[in-house]
Amino acid sequence: MSSVRSDPIHRIHPEQIDHFDRLPDSLLLLIFDNIGDVKALGRCCVVSRRFHSLVPQVENVVVRVDCVIPDDDYSSSSSSSDKSRSSSPFTNIFRLVLGGIVKPLQALGQFLGPKRPNLYETLNTPSSLSVGPGGDDDGEMDQGGVTHHSPTQVLRNFKEIRFLRIELPSGELGIEDGVLLKWRADFGSTLDNCVILGAASVVNNVHLQVSEYGNGGFCSNDNVTCGSNVGNGDDNGSIPESFYTNGGLKLRVVWTISSLIAASARHYLLQPIIAEHKTLHSLVLTDADGQGVLCMNRDQLEELRVKPLSASSASKRTLVPALNMRLWYAPHLELPHGVVLKGATLVAIRPSEQSALKKEVSDASWLSTAFEEPYGTAAKMLVKRRTYCLEMNSF
Repeated sequence: MSSVRSDPIHRIHPEQIDHFDRLPDSLLLLIFDNIGDVKALGRCCVVSRRFHSLVPQVENVVVRVDCVIPDDDYSSSSSSSDKSRSSSPFTNIFRLVLGGIVKPLQALGQFLGPKRPNLYETLNTPSSLSVGPGGDDDGEMDQGGVTHHSPTQVLRNFKEIRFLRIELPSGELGIEDGVLLKWRADFGSTLDNCVILGAASVVNNVHLQVSEYGNGGFCSNDNVTCGSNVGNGDDNGSIPESFYTNGGLKLRVVWTISSLIAASARHYLLQPIIAEHKTLHSLVLTDADGQGVLCMNRDQLEELRVKPLSASSASKRTLVPALNMRLWYAPHLELPHGVVLKGATLVAIRPSEQSALKKEVSDASWLSTAFEEPYGTAAKMLVKRRTYCLEMNSF
């Protein structure tokens, strides 16, 4: 009788059902892959044991770095001169840190696994990427009580990563306001190619009507681009004499070398992640400013595992090989939607001794897809102008 009497109570107060339990693992993994962000996945990881077991199987991971902490900040003897030097775009001792996972999520430390060597031992270099906070003592704690972890530590227990994107808080190159400088580099065990787009200034001309030009805004003449970027009727795509005398060429050389140093430094720091994650198909290391993008596809990742990189003896970065470069220049370049580039420059770079197979993949298709709009259009317009060839020694 007692069991019969309890039935109405169960009907009135039925046992609660966790509807997540009704979702198959494959669907949850699809959701986690669309989330991607490592912070959010850390939060998901502490929701339940099931989530905790599924998160390591995620294939798509995004790591966003929030701030840069120089090594000097970890030393009690740091001076003001040290701090100013650490803010330099080419400081060779720095630490990148991802913050924002607050105390309730310190259980993420359990997800990160047992204690590993410290940051210097993990990455084996004073120039290292670091991500934090995590949990407990598996990392380094700053004076504010926040524990920081390297990406190697944070990504340690992700066993199935195929697509990894790491985003730095800003570009390494300190440039003046209004100056445009963007680069994209592809690496295997060394530099495969790099393309750099720069301009002395960017002006938004709201009165420009690009539609007045036929053929989608491009001229039919292969050597001359449309609009006031022509300058005058004598413009044949050549670089004006003033470009050599007013410091214009020197500035472009500085842009080129700076971009190559930034790209090779990023490539060097990715070694431990690439070595640990054999399942990677794609790796992108970019920055929130959109200044530079380093890309590695599946073949390039495997090449680095088989053929170790050559490190520069002068700093913690990959050695840049001898290069062949092509340069295009326009004093004034009008783009769609009223964007005007003054002193627009495009530089396409490949190693001098690159294999014929890799060279076939480069050129027009590579240049036209290197940048998002409207800068992709700028690249297409610039390559229609006269080409200048340069060479650069390994450094």
